[in-house]
Amino acid sequence: MDKPLISIITINYNGLVHTLGLLASLQKIRYPHIEVIVVDNASREDPAAITANFPTTVLLKNPVNEGFAGGNNRGMEIANGDFFFLINNDTEVCPNILDVLLERANSRPNIGLVCPKILYHEKPNMIQYAGFRAINRITGRGKGVGYGEEDNGQYQTPSPTHLAHGAAMFIPRKVVEDIGMMAEQYFLYYEEMDYCQRIKKAGYEIWYEPETYVLHKESMSVGKRSLLKTYYMSRNRWLYLRRNVEWPWFLFTTIYYVCIAVPKNLLMHISKAEWDHVKSYLSGFWNSLFVKHPHDNPTIKQQ
Repeated sequence: MDKPLISIITINYNGLVHTLGLLASLQKIRYPHIEVIVVDNASREDPAAITANFPTTVLLKNPVNEGFAGGNNRGMEIANGDFFFLINNDTEVCPNILDVLLERANSRPNIGLVCPKILYHEKPNMIQYAGFRAINRITGRGKGVGYGEEDNGQYQTPSPTHLAHGAAMFIPRKVVEDIGMMAEQYFLYYEEMDYCQRIKKAGYEIWYEPETYVLHKESMSVGKRSLLKTYYMSRNRWLYLRRNVEWPWFLFTTIYYVCIAVPKNLLMHISKAEWDHVKSYLSGFWNSLFVKHPHDNPTIKQQ
């Protein structure tokens, strides 16, 4: 394949100004063979400005809000590309991004996902993502490489990494056809971590590629201190552990989570008198126990 079609997929949910900013930055991409798909997740805002300003963009109006995983899955279902580039709408891209990510994805037959360096939009010399260390199977916690550090070129070596960042994921279609699409039980948060674990279990590698980058505004869709974020971070951390930790380790995971993680997070909110967050955290944890079909994964039709 000389210049395979790359499908760029992003989700709009009441963030039209950010989506239009992303689409404007995509005009600077040098790669010649792309399609751009915007999935509007039942926004209150009229998304008509998307196609009015960028007429070649495919606008898919989702009748309901299906969250991050569901929205991206709907985009992949209609995409024609040999590669999918799933990117947050609150980002701006480097002009060489697709050329570099495609070259890395084609450099080894077992690469299942490539993630670029991610910098903060407001502080473009500060790193948000330069790879990720493994998630601890007991605590459900991991640590990002370079997070919050000034970018002085200290993470300029491409390498396999444990997890991608959901803001920008470049995935060969063959991988999605092999393992399926993202688990929609999450709705918001942890779904990309779960997806990375499935990719690795299938024998593929996750790669960090620092020769290109995106600028990320971070948490523009739900707010940086929203009750929605508190609820889904609580709910989905436990759902992730249920899906990805096997016995007998899951017994130790349960003990840690119930005896340490839950009390710790509750005390953090209580100490700040954040009573609404206490309620949201408890509700999220309780509801995580009753997720229907927690191990199901949707499939995509093969071309």
